[in-house]
Amino acid sequence: MATPDEGPAALGGPVDFRPATELLGALVRGVREEQWDLETPCGGISVGRLLDHIDGLSLAFTAAARKERLPDGGRAREPDAARLEDTWRERLPAGLDALAEAWDPGAAWEGVTTVGGLELPAPVAGASGLDEVLVHGWDLAAATRQPYPVADGALTESMETAYAWVGSVAAQNPEGVPGLFGPAVAVAEDAPLLHRLLALTGRDPHWEPGRGPVV
Repeated sequence: MATPDEGPAALGGPVDFRPATELLGALVRGVREEQWDLETPCGGISVGRLLDHIDGLSLAFTAAARKERLPDGGRAREPDAARLEDTWRERLPAGLDALAEAWDPGAAWEGVTTVGGLELPAPVAGASGLDEVLVHGWDLAAATRQPYPVADGALTESMETAYAWVGSVAAQNPEGVPGLFGPAVAVAEDAPLLHRLLALTGRDPHWEPGRGPVV
């Protein structure tokens, strides 16, 4: 079985994280506290738990870009909305800004780094981080009924990079990767790139609140 580090030999880079992180930051600011208990397409976890996961992934992938080793090795923590402080609406977007800044220098995309408890080629870690930001941004938008652009030229490069990585892993793991994403969902070959990316992670691009978890 392939592991998340077995992406394409050359994913390219550097890729600008800013279009994706700025979009996710805006979505975070648009969440109302009364929406915290709503389900999301991310395994059915609540919006509040997803926000905490976004906070954690920002820290982990920022450290990965800087080649800094976190005490826990950057492993994903169990999401817990109780960890969110009163300043979450400003703090999470600030963390996403730091994430984009950390991956801006070309050196961030070179060599080997650590994230999720694994040593990965830096381009693979970067592609994985882009996937996290893009897909969880859609998760948050779908759960809270905020718009998410199906086609946005500013997001194309990051989507293509994420799609290349997810596609390589999904091709070798048709039943999905536990803790990462589920079995791929069928979509039309000419579907928008966003929909094809979501489908590879096991998500129905047309998911709506009340339909239950996808992965």
